[in-house]
Amino acid sequence: MSENKKIDKPEILLHICCGPDSTAVYERLEPQYEVIGYFHNPNIYPEKEYHKRAENALKAGRELGFKVIIPEYNPEEWLKAVRGLEKEPEGGKRCEKCFRHNLEATAQKALELGISFFTTTLTISPHKSSDTIFKVGRGVAEEYGVMFLEADFKKKDGFKRSVELSRVLGLYRQKYCGCEYSMK
Repeated sequence: MSENKKIDKPEILLHICCGPDSTAVYERLEPQYEVIGYFHNPNIYPEKEYHKRAENALKAGRELGFKVIIPEYNPEEWLKAVRGLEKEPEGGKRCEKCFRHNLEATAQKALELGISFFTTTLTISPHKSSDTIFKVGRGVAEEYGVMFLEADFKKKDGFKRSVELSRVLGLYRQKYCGCEYSMK
């Protein structure tokens, strides 16, 4: 007599940069992982924009069926992390510091929650260097003792799929990366 046992999927903590990008990433991760979203983005400016994006991350989670954790907004911590890099071009050293800041927070949260894996929606953007994100993610993973899933979510029309799902779910799509320096 065989028993029907549910095979549990491992949990993964997904750093979410915005609700729209989380849609296609969740769709790809869900078959193999129990996805928990983590909207850690103290880089987003102004505060009104941060709350709008946080609400859309929650909406994506509700619509697709995954939990989203949103820590308190603390832009001062991010400004401290990128101090001295304010004049860097978009995609430069400031962005790498920003990736590190958000991925470190995600790794710390994964440890706190007892989750062995983490990844990020950042690689779905055609404007972000997946190689840079992977390099940062590997370093953070080694430092914190959690595993970073390297996945270039923009491949196989990932970004296009996120746009489609955002439209279907009625999610707000922002027009700039998020920080006050990317507004210019």
